[in-house]
Amino acid sequence: MILSDKMQYFGPSIFVKLKDAVASCSLPICDLSVGTPDLPPPKHIIDAFLAAAADVENYKYALADTRELQDAVVEWYQRRFSVYLERENICGLVGSQDGLAHLPLALANPGDPILVPNPGYPMFLSGARLSSAAIVYTPIQEENGYLVDYESISPSVAHSAKLLILSYPANPLGRLAPMEFFEKTVWFAKKYGIYVLHDNAYVELTFDGAQGHSFLEIKGASDIGVEFNSLSKSYNLTGARISFMLGNADLCAALTQLKSNIDYGIFKPVQAMAIAAISGPQDGLVSLRAEYQARRDALCSTLSEGGWRVTPPQGTMFAWLKLPERFQDSLDFTLKLLDNTGVALVPGVSFGSLGEGYVRIGLVRPATEMTSAAQKIMAFMEKPNDGPPVV
Repeated sequence: MILSDKMQYFGPSIFVKLKDAVASCSLPICDLSVGTPDLPPPKHIIDAFLAAAADVENYKYALADTRELQDAVVEWYQRRFSVYLERENICGLVGSQDGLAHLPLALANPGDPILVPNPGYPMFLSGARLSSAAIVYTPIQEENGYLVDYESISPSVAHSAKLLILSYPANPLGRLAPMEFFEKTVWFAKKYGIYVLHDNAYVELTFDGAQGHSFLEIKGASDIGVEFNSLSKSYNLTGARISFMLGNADLCAALTQLKSNIDYGIFKPVQAMAIAAISGPQDGLVSLRAEYQARRDALCSTLSEGGWRVTPPQGTMFAWLKLPERFQDSLDFTLKLLDNTGVALVPGVSFGSLGEGYVRIGLVRPATEMTSAAQKIMAFMEKPNDGPPVV
């Protein structure tokens, strides 16, 4: 079969490759690679889904977001972020990847530059590649506070750029951005006529008392951008595939128009589930943050006690850790670690060239298991190359 030229960029993802490696491993597995919650959704959310699923009328095409869902989102953003939205500022998505992959198709012509973070979530590249845009990487490095350095982007590149993709709290880095950075982002985007796409999937997973914010809180943000807010991580609904693109009305209209040619809307029982999530009791978010922070602390303290200098994440459900100097190849490290311990991590290079020398560890198991996994990791790092597997 002769595939299109674009397919050279769409081989099996690192997560598929890791799944195959995990399946072939003979040891008991502790999979800390894929960022899917191991915790259940709150009961009232499941009950809302089941009630809606019992109505046979809900098995017809949804075609669009229901008025009830749109109104619930308006109330949610006003209550949570003091951001007022109209219905025209909302576009429901089948997961944030739906919007991140498809919006560039509606905005970018072949060759248009799109600014993409490096390291960054691999999906950020997919929309650019599908639209044959030119990818321009923005380095996300410690020396710049893990923030995009707008001064380093040449005026010629900035003037020609169509889109700027951001994500804070950042996957895979686990870092937050101050509101001053978002203010600077709005200034930069307005100066050069760039649309901003902010992925805010982990806004509720922040640690040490930090408050998650919306990019749309900044004055003028809706003039030049949109935000993606997912219910996957905040309410443990990854499989339900429900999220929203919020902000600039023209961008929402463009994506809605494009999606009307691709899909027939979000399954109505899933929309009912989303309404229950954002409109119902929110106390579960407090316990959710506490649980992930306990897992983070268990992992990082055990690794630190073992001699690995780690920087605990400020948010998300991941730890982003620099490998000790004697480990240069992150993919080689993760595969050997899996073969020797059964612990599955993600190599940093999967998130871009500047991720080489790092690994991402998902906080997706209880604290006791995070401690056990960290102990196995340290034992592997200390054993001689020809030593027995760590079990």
